[in-house]
Amino acid sequence: MPGADSERAEDRGPRSPLDRLSAAAARLAALALLAMTGLSGFNALARYLDRDLGTAWSSNRWVEGQWYLFSAVFLLGAAETLRRGAHVRVDVLHARFPERTKAGIDLFGALLLLLPFCAFSLWTLWPAVAESWRLREGSPDPRGLPRYPIKALALVGFALLFLQGLVESARAARRLFRRAG
Repeated sequence: MPGADSERAEDRGPRSPLDRLSAAAARLAALALLAMTGLSGFNALARYLDRDLGTAWSSNRWVEGQWYLFSAVFLLGAAETLRRGAHVRVDVLHARFPERTKAGIDLFGALLLLLPFCAFSLWTLWPAVAESWRLREGSPDPRGLPRYPIKALALVGFALLFLQGLVESARAARRLFRRAG
């Protein structure tokens, strides 16, 4: 397809400091995915051992840890997914458009959907996260994990996505308004 290589040339590697930040967060997400997989296996094994041998290896802490890692994968990986152009969109239609039309769609989507959604999420999350940190909010479940760190990670994830959205908007605008030839 003509122009496909030039359209997403930024996929070949991080270029801006924000690209590098998104890539670093994605590496943390990959580590969280590995940890989550191991913890998931441990949780399954511990439940069977507890049931069959009467041990007490499983706990709410391990189960919540698994969910926290699952959340970290998505929150830390979203910005890099956007940078790589691997986010959700209707690729069946998008792939058929010329490069300038794709750039216009990307710019429109970022400015009217992605950035306002991230800004709204940050604005609405901030008071709840601040209160959670003030209270050092814990789990309502016995022997559970504290809640305030994972709530703060939601702010970090949306901030990273917002910043990467700004970078991708600038790239889309540059593709859209680039002179032919």
